[in-house]
Amino acid sequence: MSVHGGGQRALEYYPCRYGESRILFRGPRRQLDGDYIAFLGGTETYGRFIETPFPAMLEKHLNVSCANFGVVNAGVDLYLNDPSTLELASNANIKVLQIMGAQNMSNRFYTVHPRRNDRFLKASDRLEALYPEVDFTEFHFVRHMLGHLAEISEERYQKVVEELRMAWIARMKNLLTLLRGPVILLWFANHDVPEGQDARMSGDPLFVTRNMVEAIRPRVAGVIEVVASERALNEATKGMVYSEFDACAAAELMGPLAHEEATEALLKAMSELPKSKG
Repeated sequence: MSVHGGGQRALEYYPCRYGESRILFRGPRRQLDGDYIAFLGGTETYGRFIETPFPAMLEKHLNVSCANFGVVNAGVDLYLNDPSTLELASNANIKVLQIMGAQNMSNRFYTVHPRRNDRFLKASDRLEALYPEVDFTEFHFVRHMLGHLAEISEERYQKVVEELRMAWIARMKNLLTLLRGPVILLWFANHDVPEGQDARMSGDPLFVTRNMVEAIRPRVAGVIEVVASERALNEATKGMVYSEFDACAAAELMGPLAHEEATEALLKAMSELPKSKG
């Protein structure tokens, strides 16, 4: 059974591929032989359980193709490891890059799957030396592994988080260099950008702080902070489409009203950009 304001149908994502990429993106597939806007990001950009996520809403307002290159649980590595998608995104008139968490990317402590970035592949010698009591072959997902490390030793866990934050800044700078032309950086979450260095395993995008965002601000055309309103959060899963099995996952995500709020903020930001192609 699917839930959709009382409806009983599954949400169709129309999976498609672009260029030579092996990644399945949300469709229907857009034509990219003219003007278009590229959206890169994680679960929110993809619009899991959302019939009309903010890239599709913007397409209706702007009457220009909006290519949704968002991927559920994506990290920065997904795009750096996919030159075909990166080239298509670079050729867009405008790029909207959602801020993604720092945990889902390879670093000096561990390696993630190049396309399914939330999948933990292996620990480095450095991490095994830091946590000699841990059998890392037991883990398949990054969050599960990090949560276990945090329980064992807060002090050692902080060293891992510090590495993730440094790697995130370096990786984002690299990505922004490769994305030619104007890039709008989008913070889209249910909370403000953290001002401190809290390393709790909650609050996506995980581990990203104000200082990290400010470190890359000079490389983008603008930083848009969209924090879901109290009204949007109170509506919870209203208007979302999901099966009974996915009810818990849907409850952790922002709903259609939050996507409307992101659309309004991005429309304003785009209206202030130069009209020429980047």
